[in-house]
Amino acid sequence: MGTKQKGTVQTANIHSGKALSRRTILKGAGAALALPMLDAMTPAFANSPQAVHRFQTVYIPNGMAMEYWSPTTTGDYELTPVLKPLSKYKNKMRVISGLKANWNIAHAGAGGSFLTGITQGGKTEVEILADVSIDQILANELGKQTQLSSLELSMDAPALAGACTVNLSCVYTHTLSWRGKTQPLPTEHNPRALFERLFGDSGTTAKEVREVRLRQQTSILDAVLEKLSGLENQLGYEDKHLVGSYTESVRNIERRIQKAEEQIDMDLPELDQPAGVPPVYEDHMEIMQDLQVLALQTDLTRVITFMMSKEQSPRPYPQIGVPDAHHPLSHHNNNPVLVERMSKINAYHTTLFSKYLDKLSAVKEGDRSLLDNMTMLYGGGLSNSTIHSGVNLPVLLVGGGAGWLQGGEHVLYEDEPTMADLHLSLMEKFGISVEQMGGSTGPISL
Repeated sequence: MGTKQKGTVQTANIHSGKALSRRTILKGAGAALALPMLDAMTPAFANSPQAVHRFQTVYIPNGMAMEYWSPTTTGDYELTPVLKPLSKYKNKMRVISGLKANWNIAHAGAGGSFLTGITQGGKTEVEILADVSIDQILANELGKQTQLSSLELSMDAPALAGACTVNLSCVYTHTLSWRGKTQPLPTEHNPRALFERLFGDSGTTAKEVREVRLRQQTSILDAVLEKLSGLENQLGYEDKHLVGSYTESVRNIERRIQKAEEQIDMDLPELDQPAGVPPVYEDHMEIMQDLQVLALQTDLTRVITFMMSKEQSPRPYPQIGVPDAHHPLSHHNNNPVLVERMSKINAYHTTLFSKYLDKLSAVKEGDRSLLDNMTMLYGGGLSNSTIHSGVNLPVLLVGGGAGWLQGGEHVLYEDEPTMADLHLSLMEKFGISVEQMGGSTGPISL
């Protein structure tokens, strides 16, 4: 990947075979717009021996109604109620059973060890201690090729202070990502701040800066319109269509974020949320998913962690007939009625996840889709939540893994390897070898 002069636009001569750079970025008026993969970039990709391989974690909190999750047979299997929303992607999905948590201590251990594999974290509210997480190990390498090394996202506002579970720091329930032993990475839940991080060029997401931008009413596309027009004049029909579809997606997200801000400012003044966070959970989820797709599609990053909710989340789900707060409901004491109600939340999360997979599948990269070029880890750090069990965690591997990941099966590991062992194996699929991670004993066969 050659060095490009900042702010320049490399265009392609279709007849001579010269290619657009994969990192073509159009800039103007403090805005930046990275382009998706185009046919005009194909010659550049032809020299690459491998597809661009991405990693993403999608985390679900508060455990699982395991009898509604776990298939009853290994190998080919029948979809369970929680997995049925993902039926379209069964052949791109491997169900993993038998893994155990490395640090099995209530909700703190669930979130704190899920990506780090630590066997012991802090022991007090103010002791912040873990280890480098798998996403950051990958980001250190994959981030050399991208503008952003990684994104840490959530549907909940971050909280890295105070005690949240068994008198331990809230950091363990509110983030999965650690840059170092004492460096937890806060998550971003505000679509406006995330949008500006991906496409803005102000160097800050301070409120006063965002207000100036809103008053200007200048969109990302408006700021780079002249350069975009100049580029489109040199593209073929298919590329023009793809650029048009992509830029309309960017503009649509801008409109939805602005609408959400208007709703919060004008219609819902009682909501104590930062501007840009839609008041409806599904609307918030959709915008966050769309922004993640854009970040991956334009190769701004190749590593994302996304928490559907924090551990101990009290969020109710009346829209699916479950008005109970999620965390109290998860302590169901194995009451069949409450477990069944809990399973509805679990199935709702897989339904939302399936919509994200739809978006990833719709993005084409040569003869593959964006989903084909991803290794996705979906799951949580607790199984039976009523006893805070860290045994037999609910885990899925989803995507094509840029060629390595084969789905359509349920794999049961009977010798109880840990999540850290799985991480060693996943990193090998990215060409990264790590001898030890947290409480790992060695990689498992994938």
